[in-house]
Amino acid sequence: MEDLEKETPAAGNGLLDRRLFLKAGVAGLALAKATQVAADERTAWMRAPGRPLSGYGSPSPAEREVVRDGNSSQPGTTGSGATRTPLHRLEGSITPAGLHFERHHSGIPEIDPAQHTLTIHGEVKRNLRFGMDDLMRYPRVSRIMFLECSGNSAVNVVSPTPVKRDCGTIHGLVSGSEWVGVPVSTLLDEAGIDPKATWVIAEGADAARMNRSIPLNKMMDDAIIALYQNGERLRPEQGYPMRLFLPGWEGNASVKWLHRLQVSKVPAMSRQETSKYTDKGKDGRSQVFTFPMAVKSVITSPAAGLQMNGPGFYEVSGIAWSGADKIRKVEVSADGGRSWTKAHLDGPALDKALTRF
Repeated sequence: MEDLEKETPAAGNGLLDRRLFLKAGVAGLALAKATQVAADERTAWMRAPGRPLSGYGSPSPAEREVVRDGNSSQPGTTGSGATRTPLHRLEGSITPAGLHFERHHSGIPEIDPAQHTLTIHGEVKRNLRFGMDDLMRYPRVSRIMFLECSGNSAVNVVSPTPVKRDCGTIHGLVSGSEWVGVPVSTLLDEAGIDPKATWVIAEGADAARMNRSIPLNKMMDDAIIALYQNGERLRPEQGYPMRLFLPGWEGNASVKWLHRLQVSKVPAMSRQETSKYTDKGKDGRSQVFTFPMAVKSVITSPAAGLQMNGPGFYEVSGIAWSGADKIRKVEVSADGGRSWTKAHLDGPALDKALTRF
């Protein structure tokens, strides 16, 4: 009996020993009156029923600061610009659809899905046109993958000194989602491709008529016509009612509001792939069609824009991704690169997806 008197709560698991609980039960009776007093002092949300149910959920008002950064258009334009994902305020590897970064060239069109179609033409045996109901009859695939603007983190490149901005502002042109849609190869096979064709020109239905030339082998590999994002239909700012999605490639090539695929023997050499979205080398020459996104990582916490409330334990966490493969290892340094420690990956690590470490 003496040994039982000395028993203490099990360390670290939050559970009390049963004998200790019984012993404490007597003392608990003495707290009944105090508990009744506490019940009379309940907070407001415990004294009355809450709000009614809604047709579509929304974040708590207390999370009003968790929003995309940069919601204004470029000067002299309507809807041309970008907003960024607040990476430092999120966890996990999936970005909520409402916080996925945006990049537009002429605003967000309001498209009637009943009137929207996708046309496949050019170097094919037969021209095809698909309405939304037509596409919904085809088998769909699911891909959990990142999408990144080729201009992401550019402020770190052009600034001569370190930029004192939060993580989302600097690196927030990347997001991770589950994309569901129809493989492009299925539709191209049905159209019948000319053996001499090597390119597909994708065009959007926005006012900018945004278009990009995509190598045919990519289209036949893993490209999809995305119809859903994170389980629901695409949002207008992400290309509703359909967009092209090219896993691991720069975001601009995944044309939104897709309405036309032209199979061709040559690229379009359009404005967006000559004067824009090229990589300038040290010799002054520019490379075109440099689609794949390289391996990259960023620490999201602790990070600028967040508060560290005094000394104590702080977990170092972030995300890593690559347009070539899955992330297999991440190393973190706490002394400016003099030594490195292998980070734990919050798996499973998926191909061309954001991986939390």
